[in-house]
Amino acid sequence: MKIRSIDTYVLRTPLGQKRFFSSQAAFPERNSFLVKITTEDGIDGWGEGGQYGPPEPPLACIEKVLAPRLIGREADQPVRIFEDLYSFCRDFGQKGTYIEALSAIDIALWDIWGKSLGKPIHALLGGAFRTSIPAYGTGCYYPDHYQDTDRMLRELADEAKGYRDAGMTAIKMKLGLLPIDLDAERIAVVREAIGPRIGLMVDANHAYNAASAIRIGRSMEKHNVLWFEEPVPPEDRQGYRRVRDAIDVPIAGGECEYTRFGFRDLMLGQCIDIAQPDLCCAGGFTEWIKILALTGSFGVLTVPHVWGSGIAVAAALQAIAVAPQVPFTAAGVPLQNEPMIEFDRTHNPLRDDLLVERFVLRDGTIDVPTGSGLGVEVNEDELQKYSAAH
Repeated sequence: MKIRSIDTYVLRTPLGQKRFFSSQAAFPERNSFLVKITTEDGIDGWGEGGQYGPPEPPLACIEKVLAPRLIGREADQPVRIFEDLYSFCRDFGQKGTYIEALSAIDIALWDIWGKSLGKPIHALLGGAFRTSIPAYGTGCYYPDHYQDTDRMLRELADEAKGYRDAGMTAIKMKLGLLPIDLDAERIAVVREAIGPRIGLMVDANHAYNAASAIRIGRSMEKHNVLWFEEPVPPEDRQGYRRVRDAIDVPIAGGECEYTRFGFRDLMLGQCIDIAQPDLCCAGGFTEWIKILALTGSFGVLTVPHVWGSGIAVAAALQAIAVAPQVPFTAAGVPLQNEPMIEFDRTHNPLRDDLLVERFVLRDGTIDVPTGSGLGVEVNEDELQKYSAAH
């Protein structure tokens, strides 16, 4: 079952008036980078990589550097191929673009392997602990008119209530774009809107230094915030430790980290309470297995970051299915010792329309696909609709 061809796709769709902001930037479009690997037997595998920046750099890594090293190799050896390619690019690509490219390749190869055996990826990874996964909704970003405080707060409350009424048992909101006192007010508005029983997490996208993060973190304690995500820049591990030691809110991070080596350093630095590798950036399923073993040995719950197309969601569902409780109890508690799936609620046709069957929220959970490989099928018409020339 040798690799015959590798096709790459840059997907884009403008958001127009649905543009939104995090603490770092405006989002005028949604984009994704997909890879399709085809074997000589005609089996296709899909992968996704490069979640945070422009898709062209990982595309170039694959087309110009990595693809020639893959053609003719056995497709059902994803772990060996990852290690071989990582060793090849170690001197110049331990993090960032090359690992994003390797992530896409790895996910596609696991998809092929599962399809060749008629098994879902979670079966190849050792067996699923769960057949459906509780979802938390990511939303409550900043609108274009975020400087109109009254309107922003009013619409923020309505948005949060909408997630509650749609059956979300937990939501994650954004902060870090506005002054600390106003963002603290935003947290209070959301908590009041959703009530005391809905889980609430906050994500700063590394907007603060340690002192500012501690200041706003203390305002979260009275609102029962379940985690404070990326309080400081990912390079500032000492800052992570300072914030974690100073406030009574669990600290989450790792979406900007790569491979088991990056998470080893987060664990040894005692930086986080919740690890958030993104499969499409941190090394695919091959590194997911190793990161899980590492974080679990430190007693750290792993809840992957999810951002991208339907392929990214499918990969996360397969991965979370095999994540054990940390620690084990007879009845798992979401975000206490049981992982959840991040289910971004911003407008994204690449997530909602790209696959033949949409992911459906039922009683606050999403079913793990049981078909072979990733368990999903790409809608080729939608793929071409959103594909950009490159």
